[in-house]
Amino acid sequence: MVQAYILVQTEVGKAASVASEIGGLPGVVSAEDVTGPYDVIVRAEADDVDELDRLVVARVQNVNRITRTLTCPVVKLS
Repeated sequence: MVQAYILVQTEVGKAASVASEIGGLPGVVSAEDVTGPYDVIVRAEADDVDELDRLVVARVQNVNRITRTLTCPVVKLS
């Protein structure tokens, strides 16, 4: 299982609607609108890195009103 946080910038005033739409996508655990340099933070899970890539590129980045994303894979250092 691969997990990641996806930081999303949106058009002004569109964070809530973008978060709501992303939250309904398969593989998305949560999507919250936040303040700061990013407008939405998404928690996603996938079986492998390739599936995570497809989630980000084919699904998340196709949501209207998104201007930029940054994907941060979760690493387990033990």
